Amino acid sequence: MSGILLFLSAFLASSVEMVEALTIILAVGLTRGWRSALIGTGAALAVLAVIIAVFGPVLGHIPLQPLRLVVGGLLLIFGVQWWRKAILRSSGFKALHDEDTTFAKETETARNQGAMTGAGLDSYGFALTFKSVLLEGLEVAFIVVTFGASAGRLGLAALGAGVALVVVMGLGLVLHRPLSQVPENTLKFTVGLMLSSFGTFWAAEGAGAVWPGGDSTILALLALYALASYGYVGWLRRLKQARQSGAGMRA
Repeated sequence: MSGILLFLSAFLASSVEMVEALTIILAVGLTRGWRSALIGTGAALAVLAVIIAVFGPVLGHIPLQPLRLVVGGLLLIFGVQWWRKAILRSSGFKALHDEDTTFAKETETARNQGAMTGAGLDSYGFALTFKSVLLEGLEVAFIVVTFGASAGRLGLAALGAGVALVVVMGLGLVLHRPLSQVPENTLKFTVGLMLSSFGTFWAAEGAGAVWPGGDSTILALLALYALASYGYVGWLRRLKQARQSGAGMRA
């Protein structure tokens, strides 16, 4: 069961980041040319491969208990950030992320950034796709390497990210547009809960705690955090409605 959760966490987290990167790639490709977009993407993926190849084996030589303490703490921080934003978006306190709007904005920016040359590499298109893919890919690499090293199953975490890459890129090629139908906030909510659950579990183990249910405790933590999220979203929605009602009465 923990292996399934590990795979799903890596798959979903990677999917979210890859959808965001794909939006930039499509915007650049359609406005600045596919050559610069694809070369920028390839260069970023090559850099990411080197980073994973260098740091993956290094993490494998660190004792497991202190590694889980550090990684668990980082994952907990990372997950709570996604979790918090998803709660705020679900309750209406923060606007939902719109890939169509992002695509339109990036497309307009790409069109207005200097003239493209008929031959050679378009430097702006290359730089934009390289930076975007690298930044989003670093988050994917962090999740894959830390998840895999802490669980002792780097291959399974990498498989989750690899499947996400195939699925997202395949949909991107078929749809040839931003994946606006993907419920991104739902994905981020799920990933935030999973990262927080794994982070809590591993950080506590690294600190010397022994979970009574073993790996199955991750499911209990996931259920607990999901229940807490439901309560937070409901409370925030009521709070927002009360504020709006109060503002309406004063007006």
